[in-house]
Amino acid sequence: MKAMIFETFGTTPTIEEVPDPTPSTTGVVVRVLASGLCLSDWHGWHGHDPDIRLPHVPGHELVGEITEVGRDVNRFKAGDRITVPFVSGCGKCEWCKSGNPQICDTQFQPGFTAWGSFAEFVALEYADNNLVKLPDTLSSVDAASLGCRFITSFRAIADQAELKKDEWIAVYGCGGVGLSAIMIAKALGARVIAIDIDNDTLDLAGKLGADQAINASNCHVVEAVQDLTKGGAHVSVDALGSKETCVNSIKSLRKQGRHIQIGLMAGADYLPEIPMHLVIANELKLIGSHGMQAFRYAAIFDLLEKNLINPSLLVSKCISLSEAIQPLVEMGNFGQKGIMVIDKFSS
Repeated sequence: MKAMIFETFGTTPTIEEVPDPTPSTTGVVVRVLASGLCLSDWHGWHGHDPDIRLPHVPGHELVGEITEVGRDVNRFKAGDRITVPFVSGCGKCEWCKSGNPQICDTQFQPGFTAWGSFAEFVALEYADNNLVKLPDTLSSVDAASLGCRFITSFRAIADQAELKKDEWIAVYGCGGVGLSAIMIAKALGARVIAIDIDNDTLDLAGKLGADQAINASNCHVVEAVQDLTKGGAHVSVDALGSKETCVNSIKSLRKQGRHIQIGLMAGADYLPEIPMHLVIANELKLIGSHGMQAFRYAAIFDLLEKNLINPSLLVSKCISLSEAIQPLVEMGNFGQKGIMVIDKFSS
């Protein structure tokens, strides 16, 4: 099969012929129909994820059709069109049994713990516990745009932050994660502030539901949020993952507000200086969020059916596997608006 592969971290990937995968007893092999490009793939390519072993094939936001099934898989069969959370739990540990496979100690992550979906085929582990059958009405490209950015944002906002109708939410960074968060927050009835340093990106955020937009490059962003919300946001999200956006998000909260960290903190941004005096004095909550359980896709499908969200608006461009190399390499420049999805793999 053809796959995008890199031999060393930070060097430009190439398209190569590599062996086809085979399923484990509890896994499946799928023919990849669509796979999104995500900043997490860029982090992995740079060597920021300790699970990656070289050589490596990235890609984790996938939709595929099952072609082979392991002997112990009972819930899925060849021909099923599926997606999968980028964190897949083993189904046996205490975290999986408590309904939290996204923090499983032996989790499977395509594109990180194993080769991923920037390829014609990909092997997925723990199939019965994690695969999600897709509605016929949802295109493969749109379904690929749901993960990991959309599903991570959904769980962070709906479940972790427990965002309520009419609450103010500030979203720092309007890349794929931030734009997904904005669409979800609006669907939940919140009042949304989009924060970025690019006016075109902020215009897109407005089209997706943001009530207010702040260009952080030409104002004191914390004061701007405090003024708009008359005291601070109920919920604030760092969807980018930098020391500056993390700290500003926390400072933007009103008393007893909730900060949600979605953006990965890596490299020079690994350890932000948290304003703990504000956390204590204002009784703030700092909450992490990592992926989403497979069973929560039902809630997202419900929002789709009610036309409260439209993931196709997030997709900026569909490209081939070979065309994805340069956007992956350049993703750290944050020049991309919306989500690119690979939907051609064999040419």
